[in-house]
Amino acid sequence: MNTPLKLIGLSKKYNSKEAVRDISFEVNRNEIIGILGPNGCGKTTTIGMILGLLKPTKGKVFINGIDIENQRVNILDKLNFISPYVELPKKLSVKQNLEVYGRLYDVKNLDTKIEYLSEKLRLGKIINKITGELSSGQKNRVSLAKSIINDPAILLLDEPTASLDPETGDFVRSFLEDYQKEKETSILLASHNMAEVERLCSSVLMMNNGLIIDRGSPRDLIKKHGRKNMEEVFLELTREKL
Repeated sequence: MNTPLKLIGLSKKYNSKEAVRDISFEVNRNEIIGILGPNGCGKTTTIGMILGLLKPTKGKVFINGIDIENQRVNILDKLNFISPYVELPKKLSVKQNLEVYGRLYDVKNLDTKIEYLSEKLRLGKIINKITGELSSGQKNRVSLAKSIINDPAILLLDEPTASLDPETGDFVRSFLEDYQKEKETSILLASHNMAEVERLCSSVLMMNNGLIIDRGSPRDLIKKHGRKNMEEVFLELTREKL
Protein backbone atom coordinates (compact mmCIF):
# COMPACT_ATOMS: atom_id res chain seq x y z
CA MET A 1 0.00 0.00 0.00
CA ASN A 2 1.33 3.45 -0.94
CA THR A 3 2.15 5.97 1.79
CA PRO A 4 -0.61 8.64 1.82
CA LEU A 5 1.86 11.55 1.96
CA LYS A 6 5.59 11.53 1.23
CA LEU A 7 8.00 14.44 0.73
CA ILE A 8 11.49 13.90 -0.70
CA GLY A 9 14.16 16.61 -0.67
CA LEU A 10 11.62 19.43 -0.79
CA SER A 11 12.95 22.98 -1.05
CA LYS A 12 11.49 26.40 -1.78
CA LYS A 13 13.56 29.48 -2.56
CA TYR A 14 12.32 33.06 -2.93
CA ASN A 15 15.06 35.06 -4.67
CA SER A 16 18.00 34.54 -2.29
CA LYS A 17 15.96 33.36 0.70
CA GLU A 18 15.48 29.64 1.27
CA ALA A 19 12.10 29.27 2.96
CA VAL A 20 12.27 25.45 3.01
CA ARG A 21 15.54 23.54 2.72
CA ASP A 22 15.73 19.93 1.59
CA ILE A 23 13.12 18.40 3.90
CA SER A 24 11.90 14.81 3.71
CA PHE A 25 9.23 13.04 5.72
CA GLU A 26 6.10 10.94 5.35
CA VAL A 27 2.69 10.67 6.98
CA ASN A 28 1.24 7.18 7.18
CA ARG A 29 -2.39 6.16 7.26
CA ASN A 30 -4.14 6.79 10.58
CA GLU A 31 -1.30 9.01 11.81
CA ILE A 32 -1.08 12.61 13.02
CA ILE A 33 2.29 14.25 12.43
CA GLY A 34 2.99 17.69 13.86
CA ILE A 35 5.17 20.45 12.44
CA LEU A 36 6.36 22.73 15.19
CA GLY A 37 8.37 25.90 14.75
CA PRO A 38 8.46 29.70 15.07
CA ASN A 39 6.91 32.11 12.59
CA GLY A 40 8.74 32.02 9.29
CA CYS A 41 10.24 28.57 9.86
CA GLY A 42 8.66 27.11 6.69
CA LYS A 43 5.54 25.36 8.01
CA THR A 44 2.99 27.21 5.89
CA THR A 45 5.25 27.13 2.80
CA THR A 46 5.53 23.35 3.18
CA ILE A 47 1.75 22.98 3.33
CA GLY A 48 1.40 25.24 0.29
CA MET A 49 3.71 22.97 -1.70
CA ILE A 50 1.81 19.85 -0.63
CA LEU A 51 -1.43 21.45 -1.81
CA GLY A 52 0.17 22.40 -5.12
CA LEU A 53 -0.34 26.12 -4.46
CA LEU A 54 3.43 26.69 -4.49
CA LYS A 55 5.87 25.07 -6.87
CA PRO A 56 8.93 23.58 -5.14
CA THR A 57 12.33 24.84 -6.23
CA LYS A 58 13.37 21.20 -6.04
CA GLY A 59 12.15 17.95 -4.55
CA LYS A 60 8.97 15.91 -4.85
CA VAL A 61 5.58 15.51 -3.17
CA PHE A 62 3.84 12.16 -3.50
CA ILE A 63 0.18 11.54 -2.64
CA ASN A 64 -0.63 7.82 -2.50
CA GLY A 65 2.52 7.23 -4.54
CA ILE A 66 1.56 9.75 -7.24
CA ASP A 67 3.89 12.66 -8.02
CA ILE A 68 1.63 15.71 -7.75
CA GLU A 69 3.72 17.78 -10.17
CA ASN A 70 2.07 16.21 -13.20
CA GLN A 71 -1.00 14.56 -11.65
CA ARG A 72 -2.34 17.27 -9.32
CA VAL A 73 -5.89 17.18 -10.71
CA ASN A 74 -6.12 13.44 -10.11
CA ILE A 75 -5.31 13.65 -6.41
CA LEU A 76 -7.04 16.86 -5.29
CA ASP A 77 -10.08 14.96 -4.03
CA LYS A 78 -7.79 13.10 -1.60
CA LEU A 79 -6.79 16.34 0.14
CA ASN A 80 -8.36 19.11 2.16
CA PHE A 81 -7.08 21.77 4.52
CA ILE A 82 -7.60 24.52 7.08
CA SER A 83 -5.53 27.69 7.02
CA PRO A 84 -5.91 30.99 8.91
CA TYR A 85 -4.80 32.70 5.70
CA VAL A 86 -7.72 31.39 3.61
CA GLU A 87 -11.20 32.68 4.40
CA LEU A 88 -14.51 31.28 3.25
CA PRO A 89 -16.64 33.58 1.04
CA LYS A 90 -18.06 36.09 3.50
CA LYS A 91 -21.32 36.90 1.70
CA LEU A 92 -22.54 33.32 1.52
CA SER A 93 -24.39 31.61 4.33
CA VAL A 94 -22.76 28.71 6.16
CA LYS A 95 -24.94 26.24 4.29
CA GLN A 96 -24.22 27.86 0.93
CA ASN A 97 -20.48 27.68 1.59
CA LEU A 98 -20.68 23.98 2.43
CA GLU A 99 -22.82 23.36 -0.65
CA VAL A 100 -20.27 25.11 -2.89
CA TYR A 101 -17.34 23.13 -1.54
CA GLY A 102 -19.35 19.93 -1.54
CA ARG A 103 -20.06 20.36 -5.25
CA LEU A 104 -16.42 21.20 -5.97
CA TYR A 105 -15.45 17.87 -4.43
CA ASP A 106 -18.41 16.08 -6.05
CA VAL A 107 -19.67 14.86 -2.67
CA LYS A 108 -22.47 12.34 -2.94
CA ASN A 109 -25.62 12.79 -0.80
CA LEU A 110 -24.47 16.32 -0.04
CA ASP A 111 -27.55 17.37 1.98
CA THR A 112 -27.10 14.38 4.28
CA LYS A 113 -23.40 15.16 4.67
CA ILE A 114 -24.11 18.78 5.58
CA GLU A 115 -26.67 17.66 8.17
CA TYR A 116 -24.09 15.28 9.67
CA LEU A 117 -21.41 17.98 9.85
CA SER A 118 -23.90 20.47 11.25
CA GLU A 119 -24.72 18.11 14.10
CA LYS A 120 -21.12 17.07 14.83
CA LEU A 121 -19.71 20.62 14.73
CA ARG A 122 -22.61 22.47 16.40
CA LEU A 123 -23.56 24.42 13.30
CA GLY A 124 -27.34 24.08 13.61
CA LYS A 125 -27.99 27.56 15.02
CA ILE A 126 -25.75 29.29 12.48
CA ILE A 127 -26.30 27.16 9.36
CA ASN A 128 -28.31 29.93 7.62
CA LYS A 129 -26.27 32.86 8.92
CA ILE A 130 -23.97 34.90 6.68
CA THR A 131 -20.41 33.64 7.14
CA GLY A 132 -18.88 37.12 7.36
CA GLU A 133 -21.02 37.89 10.42
CA LEU A 134 -19.83 34.92 12.47
CA SER A 135 -17.45 34.99 15.44
CA SER A 136 -13.93 33.63 15.02
CA GLY A 137 -14.89 30.43 16.85
CA GLN A 138 -17.93 29.92 14.64
CA LYS A 139 -15.90 30.55 11.48
CA ASN A 140 -13.35 28.02 12.68
CA ARG A 141 -16.01 25.30 13.04
CA VAL A 142 -17.36 26.10 9.56
CA SER A 143 -13.83 25.89 8.12
CA LEU A 144 -13.39 22.55 9.85
CA ALA A 145 -16.64 21.30 8.30
CA LYS A 146 -15.43 22.46 4.89
CA SER A 147 -12.10 20.68 5.40
CA ILE A 148 -13.69 17.27 5.94
CA ILE A 149 -16.70 17.54 3.65
CA ASN A 150 -15.02 15.19 1.14
CA ASP A 151 -13.70 12.75 3.78
CA PRO A 152 -10.11 13.45 2.71
CA ALA A 153 -7.47 10.76 3.02
CA ILE A 154 -5.00 13.52 3.92
CA LEU A 155 -5.97 16.52 6.05
CA LEU A 156 -3.61 19.51 6.31
CA LEU A 157 -4.20 21.69 9.36
CA ASP A 158 -2.38 25.02 9.61
CA GLU A 159 -2.99 26.48 13.09
CA PRO A 160 -6.51 25.00 13.39
CA THR A 161 -7.13 26.45 16.87
CA ALA A 162 -5.40 29.81 16.50
CA SER A 163 -7.25 32.69 18.21
CA LEU A 164 -9.86 30.39 19.76
CA ASP A 165 -11.01 30.58 23.36
CA PRO A 166 -10.02 27.57 25.53
CA GLU A 167 -13.45 25.87 25.36
CA THR A 168 -13.71 26.10 21.58
CA GLY A 169 -10.09 25.04 21.16
CA ASP A 170 -10.67 21.97 23.32
CA PHE A 171 -13.85 21.14 21.37
CA VAL A 172 -11.95 21.29 18.06
CA ARG A 173 -9.12 19.12 19.39
CA SER A 174 -11.58 16.54 20.76
CA PHE A 175 -13.43 16.49 17.46
CA LEU A 176 -10.21 15.95 15.52
CA GLU A 177 -9.20 13.08 17.81
CA ASP A 178 -12.54 11.33 17.32
CA TYR A 179 -12.72 12.03 13.58
CA GLN A 180 -9.20 10.80 12.92
CA LYS A 181 -9.81 7.54 14.78
CA GLU A 182 -13.12 6.97 12.98
CA LYS A 183 -11.86 7.73 9.46
CA GLU A 184 -8.21 6.67 9.86
CA THR A 185 -7.22 9.95 8.22
CA SER A 186 -3.60 10.99 7.73
CA ILE A 187 -3.18 14.43 9.32
CA LEU A 188 -0.35 16.94 9.08
CA LEU A 189 -0.73 19.53 11.84
CA ALA A 190 1.25 22.78 11.82
CA SER A 191 0.92 24.56 15.14
CA HIS A 192 2.42 26.92 17.71
CA ASN A 193 0.38 25.26 20.45
CA MET A 194 2.71 22.92 22.32
CA ALA A 195 0.02 21.27 24.42
CA GLU A 196 -2.02 20.65 21.27
CA VAL A 197 0.92 18.93 19.59
CA GLU A 198 1.61 16.79 22.66
CA ARG A 199 -2.04 15.76 22.82
CA LEU A 200 -2.70 15.00 19.16
CA CYS A 201 0.55 13.98 17.49
CA SER A 202 2.29 10.62 17.43
CA SER A 203 5.40 12.26 15.97
CA VAL A 204 6.69 15.82 15.66
CA LEU A 205 8.95 17.55 13.14
CA MET A 206 10.80 20.49 14.70
CA MET A 207 11.47 23.18 12.07
CA ASN A 208 13.56 26.34 12.11
CA ASN A 209 14.94 28.44 9.27
CA GLY A 210 13.44 26.09 6.69
CA LEU A 211 15.12 22.98 8.11
CA ILE A 212 13.87 20.00 10.09
CA ILE A 213 16.22 20.26 13.08
CA ASP A 214 14.85 17.32 15.08
CA ARG A 215 12.05 14.76 14.97
CA GLY A 216 10.44 12.11 17.15
CA SER A 217 7.45 11.45 19.38
CA PRO A 218 6.66 14.19 21.92
CA ARG A 219 7.64 11.82 24.75
CA ASP A 220 10.95 10.89 23.09
CA LEU A 221 11.85 14.51 22.32
CA ILE A 222 11.11 15.59 25.90
CA LYS A 223 13.26 12.74 27.24
CA LYS A 224 16.06 13.28 24.69
CA HIS A 225 16.47 16.94 25.60
CA GLY A 226 15.91 16.46 29.33
CA ARG A 227 12.93 18.82 29.43
CA LYS A 228 9.54 18.81 31.14
CA ASN A 229 7.34 19.44 28.10
CA MET A 230 7.35 20.31 24.40
CA GLU A 231 7.37 24.04 25.07
CA GLU A 232 10.76 23.72 26.78
CA VAL A 233 12.05 21.53 23.93
CA PHE A 234 10.81 24.07 21.39
CA LEU A 235 12.53 26.97 23.15
CA GLU A 236 15.81 25.06 23.46
CA LEU A 237 15.94 23.99 19.81
CA THR A 238 14.84 27.27 18.25
CA ARG A 239 17.21 29.34 20.38
CA GLU A 240 20.11 27.03 19.54
CA LYS A 241 19.53 27.49 15.80
CA LEU A 242 18.99 31.25 15.72
